[in-house]
Amino acid sequence: MSALDKVRRWLTVFPGNKRLRSLQVDYYTDEPGNGSIAPAGLVEISRSVDIIGNIQISNQYNFALYYSFAKATTEDEGALENAEWLLELQEWIQEQSVLGLAPVFGDDPAAENIKAQNGSIYDATEEGVATYSVQLSIEFIKNYEVN
Repeated sequence: MSALDKVRRWLTVFPGNKRLRSLQVDYYTDEPGNGSIAPAGLVEISRSVDIIGNIQISNQYNFALYYSFAKATTEDEGALENAEWLLELQEWIQEQSVLGLAPVFGDDPAAENIKAQNGSIYDATEEGVATYSVQLSIEFIKNYEVN
């Protein structure tokens, strides 16, 4: 299973996911209840080689998450509900990572760290829809042994 599939399936078990009808890949609409996950690439953070040539690489996957919810432009109640949902998602991701309940991407599960950061409003329409974004990063280690 690809990293994108793992993340997408994992996010569907978030308790607040009931507000969403779908989680598309690389596509979102201004229709409330839709979400999108967009891969933002793999970054190699560091590489080390031991004395016999085995290689250990510290990597980071990056994803952008987008969620569209109803929010009237001058109304505070919907904005508060949406902001609380976004914070709950970020806290849930942190908890899942800390407790080892998140998917594993590398060769050392204890060294993995998943972060959901910079949750904010991304766009708002006069038709009463707001799109929020969260940056998701997954740090993990891959080991390559010399044969």
